[in-house]
Amino acid sequence: MAFSLAAVVLLCLFLDWLLSKARIPALIGMLFVGVIFGPAVLNFLDPSLLAVGSDLRMIALIVILLRSGLELSRESLHKVGFHAILLSFLPALFEASTVMLIGPPLLGLSLLESAILGCVLGAVSPAVVVPMMVSCIQEKRGTEKGIPTLVLAGASMDDVTVIVAFSIVLGLYVGDTMNLAWTLAGIPLSIIFGIAAGLAIGLVLIRIFVRFNPRATKRVLSMLMICILLVELGDVLESFHIPFAALLAVMSIGFIILEKREHMAHELSAKLGKIWVFAQILLFTMVGSQVDLTAAWEVGLDAILLILIALIGRSMGTYLCTLGGGFTAKEKAFIVISYLPKATVQAAIGATPLAVMGLHGMPVRAGQVILAVAVMSIILTAPLGAIALDWAAHHLLSVDTRDTFSSSVAVNEGAAT
Repeated sequence: MAFSLAAVVLLCLFLDWLLSKARIPALIGMLFVGVIFGPAVLNFLDPSLLAVGSDLRMIALIVILLRSGLELSRESLHKVGFHAILLSFLPALFEASTVMLIGPPLLGLSLLESAILGCVLGAVSPAVVVPMMVSCIQEKRGTEKGIPTLVLAGASMDDVTVIVAFSIVLGLYVGDTMNLAWTLAGIPLSIIFGIAAGLAIGLVLIRIFVRFNPRATKRVLSMLMICILLVELGDVLESFHIPFAALLAVMSIGFIILEKREHMAHELSAKLGKIWVFAQILLFTMVGSQVDLTAAWEVGLDAILLILIALIGRSMGTYLCTLGGGFTAKEKAFIVISYLPKATVQAAIGATPLAVMGLHGMPVRAGQVILAVAVMSIILTAPLGAIALDWAAHHLLSVDTRDTFSSSVAVNEGAAT
């Protein structure tokens, strides 16, 4: 395991340097390493590393979500609140509806099986989108209108909505309708409980940090461990059908620290930025290792066509969310592009329908197709979406040069030093 990890990290660092020369996002090289070294091709990665892959992905995701919370200002959230709510469900609804309509003729799935596939495909990837939005905030690209904050907030709630919807549709498919009403109510409740828990924990952490004044490194480690416990708590509560959006709680911790102690927030964000150098390698190589090229190849051109048509439907829903927000045509295009990449959620839940169908003694062909299309969506949208998003950030968003941000930048530079 240690040898596999060392080899992967060294190769990813080299590809990071190499791709940066060509202005290609480093995550593409990391995904490539995961695919090539994973079970689908060379099978180089040690099984013990793959066995803890889901935990490593989650820890890395916590790092970037915590960092994104430390960059979310209340003023920006207030500015984009309504549009962020629309982005939390409308793009996914348009995409899932499109897949539900074209799934039967293209892939031979039933209407309900197509709805399950639509829910799997409907989530945007926080692994791809969040790091880019954090970079935009730090570079002040689009911050005058709060565009990176809008995408951060919308994408985070989008994942909660899609995963709950996926649970509902899968329950209908296997005939489990006992808790349907409670599951439907779980979407707003999980968001409320998650945010409330995160704010409360953040306030407690602020009091502890101010009282005992530990070093920034110890503060960051404490926050990370608490966030890991929060995610584990979310899994436990879910087993008892209690809704709790743990990842939103993670972001809320960072948000309240920025709100109450801005200097501390920038210092912690700088520390997390250093941890992210290692964490992103774990995240994207582990996501890449989940890709099954054989399964993707079997679904062929029909799956590619379905994914492309679904993205058109998704883009229409995303565009509708931008109306009335005072955004320019370029800014609207950036928001639409930012909602295209898929990776983390699809890797996490893509195999679930196949497992559930097998447990219930149902024909597994639909589950195999759903898994294969989920894999294909990662292969198509994660690298291309990352490239498009990087280009869009530098060509479609203007840099905010207002003097009001100068003090914040100075604090951030001091913390990094």
